[in-house]
Amino acid sequence: MIDPPTKRRTTTTGAWLAVLSLLLLLFSTPSVRAAEPATSGPYQWRSVAIGGGGFVTGVLFHPAERGLAYARTDVGGAYRWDAQAQQWTALTDWLGADDWNLMGIDAFAVDPADADALYLAAGTYMHERAGTAAVLRSFNRGRTFERADLPFKLGGNQLGRANGERLAVDPHDGRVLLLGSRDAGLWRSDDRGAHWAKVASFPDAALAGATARNHVGREQAVGIAFVVFDAASGNNGSPTPRIYVGVSTEQTSLYVSEDAGRSWAPVAGQPRGLRPSHMAGGSDGHWYLSYGDQPGPDLMAGGALWKFTPAQGRWREISPIPQPASGDGFGWGAVAVDPQHPQVLLASTFRRRTPRDELYRSVDGGKHWTPLLADAVFDHSAAPWTAHATPHWMGALAIDPFDGNHALFVTGYGIWASRNLQDFAAPQRPLQWWFQDRGLEETVPLDLLSPMAGAHLLSALGDIDGFRHDDLDRVQLQYAGPRLTNGESIDAAGQAPQWVVRSGTVRARRNNEIRALYSRDGGKQWTAFASEPPAGQGAGSIAIGADAAQVVWAPARGGNWRTSDFGAQWQRVDGLPDTAVVVADRVDARRWYAVDVASGQLYESTDAARSFRATGVQVGSPARDERTRPQLRPDPWRAGVVYLASPGKGVMRWQDGALQVLSQPDEARSLGIGKALRAGAPPALYLAGRVQGVDGVFRSDDGGAQWQRINDDAHRFGRPYSVTGDPRIAGRVYFATGGRGIFYGDPR
Repeated sequence: MIDPPTKRRTTTTGAWLAVLSLLLLLFSTPSVRAAEPATSGPYQWRSVAIGGGGFVTGVLFHPAERGLAYARTDVGGAYRWDAQAQQWTALTDWLGADDWNLMGIDAFAVDPADADALYLAAGTYMHERAGTAAVLRSFNRGRTFERADLPFKLGGNQLGRANGERLAVDPHDGRVLLLGSRDAGLWRSDDRGAHWAKVASFPDAALAGATARNHVGREQAVGIAFVVFDAASGNNGSPTPRIYVGVSTEQTSLYVSEDAGRSWAPVAGQPRGLRPSHMAGGSDGHWYLSYGDQPGPDLMAGGALWKFTPAQGRWREISPIPQPASGDGFGWGAVAVDPQHPQVLLASTFRRRTPRDELYRSVDGGKHWTPLLADAVFDHSAAPWTAHATPHWMGALAIDPFDGNHALFVTGYGIWASRNLQDFAAPQRPLQWWFQDRGLEETVPLDLLSPMAGAHLLSALGDIDGFRHDDLDRVQLQYAGPRLTNGESIDAAGQAPQWVVRSGTVRARRNNEIRALYSRDGGKQWTAFASEPPAGQGAGSIAIGADAAQVVWAPARGGNWRTSDFGAQWQRVDGLPDTAVVVADRVDARRWYAVDVASGQLYESTDAARSFRATGVQVGSPARDERTRPQLRPDPWRAGVVYLASPGKGVMRWQDGALQVLSQPDEARSLGIGKALRAGAPPALYLAGRVQGVDGVFRSDDGGAQWQRINDDAHRFGRPYSVTGDPRIAGRVYFATGGRGIFYGDPR
């Protein structure tokens, strides 16, 4: 997801007093032990199966243990491959709301001499609201972690997030780690990542120009793109002498140390004018570097692949195909070397628009190349929706050190794996790829709905539109019909739930696509509205009346508009400010409700949303920050009843013209309503927020007076939001996360 602009932070250097003070601070700060995963809790939690859906920014195989592999994501944490179960296991679900910024993994590393050691450089953003970064270190393959906070920020969801790796373990001395920051230079640990100090000898001037602008013009720090130890230069038991550091700049970008990091110098003869992304080497002494004119993934329109032979001080360009003579250029995303066969290489294009991005293979050290995707066979059975997705953002590659037939490449929506990388050249043996994302869920849900009939869950998702989840545990096809890029709002009629509406955005809107759709069969088939309102820019929020006779759409910056014929005609809703969000009563088609997110005022309609009147009731604090906006949740069974979650005022109920405050938790981010656990009891209320200082997911069985936490310390999932109960299954709850997809829970 795109966040507010990053302000480049400045770091004072060269003052011994400042360095000494920093070291004292670092070495006096204790690390925090992650909670042991709970064996039981009040709820059983499962991921709603979507299959990938987000940008996997890095993959690696452990060089010394067959079947051990890891993946990192830009907003959804880290995963370990379970070879026996043939699925990914999430490793960072224990991170909670206070540590949501650590769910983005900017780099990771393993110790070649210790298969149990894993290190994560965690930090999603560098803006003002984001906390500082941390190195999460595990010595049991990610089952538990220890935390070492860093005095700077990282950008796991910022530019250059597929570069790397910025974090590396010395292959001859596992105590030593190096971490390349984005705006604070090079850092070193001598105690397996517990404490960190800046490498004063690495030149500050090397970071000149190591920033870039994203697709909306916001400048972000990229800094050091990778750190690579040259294992062949050293021996076990002593620090590796030769180390390479690549910096994302068009100037001098590759530096080398020959004395284990005590001094640094630019590598002679290196190319200039492009930014390095990856560096990979083989046992034959050759190194390969991928370059782009931008760090990616937002922009890249030029690049090259280079071969470097240190023994001869020789550089040679080995790009598999040249840049086009005219039109859009492209970069080179990643390069990988087969550990068993150092002449076998993989390299990926990046943002090649015509005809498409491609993966190339060489068996002679880059002299000749074979394209791998155009004529390959892709197995989409694990995630059928991927049949409509084209591999792109191929920013990381890995070849299995124990099986040259097995390789991985990432895309903006997951991981593809080869079955026969070495053998595909045999007659009648096309190259095969399968989608290796089972267990890896990285979508960012923007809205969720559990209707009164049909599928128990409908979703609106960032980047991949949304799904009708007929089976929560099996990957489904995306909505059939016109496609949205971001599905941002979805609603179903309370008394006619087969009628569903949704709105969102369309990337590269070339044909004036309508950005709202309706379904008459519970979300199976969709039809675009006849038109959009006269004002607005799509997306926004959309709501449908209890009898499906009226729809109100508030597109972004367009105010509220009403239609009774799905967009053939539009009428502006009377009595509402443009910043109001509207919902419909679930039982009475005449009743609608609205809250002005700017002023916090509550509004009500009794004429089917033709007009609204101010109730004179304040339900929120005046704010334009989405984190402080109140949320309306109509009661599924009672007319004239709507619940409200207000971050500043608590959990409330509007009924019969009166507002009742039910409880005042520390924070009420989102509220859901579901079927009661017992006959005759009030509806079950679900809260994503903070109660008595503890953040989590809570349930109330007494109308909101008391709350029971239903998640546990092992299942915090970052910062849950957009919670909704199931009106048909007692105790069932769904909630969205900021990068771990959708979860659903049932009482144990």
